Amino acid sequence: MNRGLFLSLAVLASPALFAQSIGEPGRGDRGPNPLNNVYFGEQHLHTVNSADAFSFGTRGTPEDAYKYAKGEPVVLATTGETAKKSTPYDWAAVTDHAVYLGQMAMLLDPDSPMQDTPVGKMTAAGEGEAAFQELFNSVAVNEPVDYMMDPGIMKSAWQGQIDAANNAYEPGKFTTLIAFEWTSQPNYMNLHHNVFFRDDVGPKRVFSSFDSEHREDLWSYQEHQRSLGHENLSIPHNSNVSNGGMFALHTSSGEPIDADWAERSARNSPAVEILQTKGASETHPALAPHDEFADFEQGFKHRLGSNGLVAAVDRSFVRNALTDGVGFKEMIGVNPYKFGIVAGADSHNAISDNEEFNYVGVHGNTDKTPKVRMASTGSVAGEAAIMFGTPGATGVWAPENTRPAIFDGIARKETFGTSGPLIRVRFFGGWRFDDDLHKDSDFVERAYASGVPMGGDLPPMPKDADAPTFSVWALKDPESGNLDRVQIIKGWYDESGNGRQKVYDVAWSDSRQKDEHGKVPPVGNTVDISAATYQNTIGDNELAATWTDPDFDPTRHAVYYARVIEIPTPRWSTYDAVQLGIDLHPDAPAWIQERAWTSPIWYTPAPELVKKADFYPGLLEKLRPSNFDPSTLENY
Repeated sequence: MNRGLFLSLAVLASPALFAQSIGEPGRGDRGPNPLNNVYFGEQHLHTVNSADAFSFGTRGTPEDAYKYAKGEPVVLATTGETAKKSTPYDWAAVTDHAVYLGQMAMLLDPDSPMQDTPVGKMTAAGEGEAAFQELFNSVAVNEPVDYMMDPGIMKSAWQGQIDAANNAYEPGKFTTLIAFEWTSQPNYMNLHHNVFFRDDVGPKRVFSSFDSEHREDLWSYQEHQRSLGHENLSIPHNSNVSNGGMFALHTSSGEPIDADWAERSARNSPAVEILQTKGASETHPALAPHDEFADFEQGFKHRLGSNGLVAAVDRSFVRNALTDGVGFKEMIGVNPYKFGIVAGADSHNAISDNEEFNYVGVHGNTDKTPKVRMASTGSVAGEAAIMFGTPGATGVWAPENTRPAIFDGIARKETFGTSGPLIRVRFFGGWRFDDDLHKDSDFVERAYASGVPMGGDLPPMPKDADAPTFSVWALKDPESGNLDRVQIIKGWYDESGNGRQKVYDVAWSDSRQKDEHGKVPPVGNTVDISAATYQNTIGDNELAATWTDPDFDPTRHAVYYARVIEIPTPRWSTYDAVQLGIDLHPDAPAWIQERAWTSPIWYTPAPELVKKADFYPGLLEKLRPSNFDPSTLENY
């Protein structure tokens, strides 16, 4: 179902964009690259082993998911059509839900006792969405459906996941990570985390929200697995619909966050998913009214599966969490939200179709064709199909494409997320960068030598330094739009104990000039809505800059990350409308500006410089206590 015919001819870029460049030196050389290559991949994907995916009609296996990621064609059971990625990934992870793992897939066996269960009968009657809702409700109230809890089935499915990952792993060519999703959903608040393992064995059991719905207990599971030699990390996702729970200012038992809790959070969850098909989690117009690019893929507004409960915005978005993190660092000495940035799909089709022009839906029968998607008469997880976006992608800077290297790249936060296009971006921070560092042929080597990459901490401030300097480089995806601008976003806590944020334009295309208010004017728009095409006659292939913080206060903790914005291009729904010959859907934008977000770089003042606020407003809330017994971890 490749709809590449809709691509403007102007999208086709020179093959030179794939060659070595100032931002990626050494790629293609034999052996590991000490300056790191970028490897794009998918870290959030569901297959037939996820109960909800099965209820939507998905029959794709983990094996199918890896084939698709490698660029091989796969047949979708929902339509019988063949799907194929335009650009293969370098790595992927299947993250099927730990709750009810593999149980629904037993319905493929006509002799299985599952056929006679309520969800089995619903599925046989073509009522897959009703089956999904029943199972989802059980997760939200934390009451498992007994006949869906066969431990033998779950053990077999989990081993199958491990085997599929290991069989698809081709070191140096294609990497897989053993993983699963912990699907905590108290009162329909999304607190989901994906858990990834560095080794090729993994744990003997997955940990589900039925074991505990509290992240502290998930961390205990992770720490236990680490003690057994299974190095791992977890990544929270869909904070945008967490109803303020994902980045709450308290523990699960309602206590204020302390240093121990913060250290466990930072150690076990070193990255956060900033975008997936259920929307962008960077920020929100209500939280960033002066950010002209804040309203990006914000159509998804409801708590997952709630059928109407609107999710609160506050404490639900990554930028505010990063800012709160440096506030906690200042207040208690530890940053609980010291996240690197990734992006992904959360597709329940067993494929990750990150290209707008190649979109085939993400929830099986509910959005399987352009006609079904555009009708938007149904609802999945509380939202109509038109509100779902295309999957994002994660870029990892690593010396080679192997499981340890990809895992370690995520763990040290040298990662970035995109809204789908394979934009390349570097981001470094330091104290002694030359103003023209980004123009130097040895840019990357010099930046590593005298600074830190994305995900790092600035070294102590030299006595003769005035402010940190950041160098950023971005290269467009040859199959997507040119670049509009590069921005650096800063977060800090002021002397009154209030979080502050500011967006700086640091590089932009087409020789535009800032206006009298210091704003870079819009890049323009070449999208032809009637044809779902655009022209790359505006914007640049490559943007780079070296920038010094003009508002730096050496006494205040701060966090910085870069955001790369493309020129306007058609959204998937516009391609669908043109293909069907119908009007655009009134609830979806006709065009979007795709983007990439880097992991941050943090500044920590020397202890003698820190000036703590007298009070940090609004830091207490309450949730239900945990009933998990840590002594049971020996069973995992």
